[in-house]
Amino acid sequence: MSIQTVDVVRVQGPAVSTKLGLLPLVALVVGSMIGGGVFSLPQNIAKGASPAAVMIGWLITGVGMLALAFVYQGLSRRKPALDAGPYAYARAGFGDFVGFNSAWGYWLSAWIGNVSYVVLIFGALSYFYPAFGAEGNSVQAIVGASVLLWATHALILMGIRQAAIINVLTTTAKLAPILLLIVLVTVAFRLQTFAIDLWGTETPELGSILTQVKSTMLVTLWVFIGIEGASVYSGRADKRADIGRATIIGFVIALCAYLAVSLLSFGVLTQPELAGLPAAASMANVIEQVAGPWASVAVRIGLVVSVAGAFLSWTLFAAEIPYRAAKEGILPEVFAIENGKGSPSGALWITNLLVQAFLVVTFFANSTYLALFYIASTAILVPYVLSGAYALKLAMRGEGYRPGEGRGRDLFTGAVATVYGCWLIYAAGPPYLLMCAILYVLGIPVYWWAKGKQTREAFSGLEALLAAGIVLAAAAAGYLMWAGAISAL
Repeated sequence: MSIQTVDVVRVQGPAVSTKLGLLPLVALVVGSMIGGGVFSLPQNIAKGASPAAVMIGWLITGVGMLALAFVYQGLSRRKPALDAGPYAYARAGFGDFVGFNSAWGYWLSAWIGNVSYVVLIFGALSYFYPAFGAEGNSVQAIVGASVLLWATHALILMGIRQAAIINVLTTTAKLAPILLLIVLVTVAFRLQTFAIDLWGTETPELGSILTQVKSTMLVTLWVFIGIEGASVYSGRADKRADIGRATIIGFVIALCAYLAVSLLSFGVLTQPELAGLPAAASMANVIEQVAGPWASVAVRIGLVVSVAGAFLSWTLFAAEIPYRAAKEGILPEVFAIENGKGSPSGALWITNLLVQAFLVVTFFANSTYLALFYIASTAILVPYVLSGAYALKLAMRGEGYRPGEGRGRDLFTGAVATVYGCWLIYAAGPPYLLMCAILYVLGIPVYWWAKGKQTREAFSGLEALLAAGIVLAAAAAGYLMWAGAISAL
């Protein structure tokens, strides 16, 4: 496929290296995956499952996400000319319009998710300063979140490499309280506590083991979002081989952290006790049982640092994906503007102005924001499915392989990643998937405009049918919401 590009507007300035080595790439992967969710994991995971079901859930999730990690590792090697990960793979495999929708869905999910991160930060800080409010949407919290937003904006405008170095530091800092919990809880771990009602048979409300496993996986499916972080920044990698390495290393670090936090907690408190903890920062309550209030405070501080680091990672992603798509004429060229430091300033300004607007929305209508966030969280799974399908397509055709080179592993991992991604979308809930069409339909005129600026035909025959399908799905979702048949709240 030929790649058409648009001119990039660049503010003149000194040449600055934007290349990233292995460590910053690993930090992007870990920093984007490990945010606030790990600190709520003990309560979230125990709420609907026994220890045995949790182990089974992590086994299935680990296999599925490892397959996806291998997909991104393999694609970085098979298609080194493709940058920006999920967007580039969807476009190369299935055409411009599908590629646009992958970029559009990913971008919307990234910046709407970022609203939740800054709200969560100030909700956590309310433990120390109650004026921020437990929900993080008081006037003081919105002002503080706005300051953090634009400070991060200024940091990225100073240069991608500088922002990535800061991300390495915040990622290191966020792992410290997790390691503290692992060490202290390992020492205090009691096997007899862990073995109490191992399969949940004495807690009928948990349901069957299958029901418990499904409940567990509805939690675990979200904590690995960000596994594609190194692929998103493949265009800025110092060595192409580091993309795959960073993806696998980041996956292993995150999986070990999640396993330790969720399973070791069952050796300190029983399933009913864990399920009864406050959902937010339940890790702090677990460690307080072992080491006292000082450890709880340390974990809460770690939560703030962790979420701030994830906010930085996802701000980088939210700017990079539309920037790459705009350079190839798939989004309007305003997204392709760079400054003299090589930062994607156009995409960054648009993204953060939208984040600022939605911070105000959280003050006046928090439920409306939450509805959009849940839909956007489902939307980001679509690019994962497309990445797996593209890897499977390459392996089936032998494209990018040397004569006689084995394709068995790539066929297997591509198939597993595709099926697992489809299952995640189903597990997230068909109503949310249907309502995703509302977000995707907003992108159709944007795509039409970008294509029209280059006097190119917007839609092929199949793409026109796909666009019509999105419009119909959005209309159906709107009608069902109006009728009260489905709700995102």
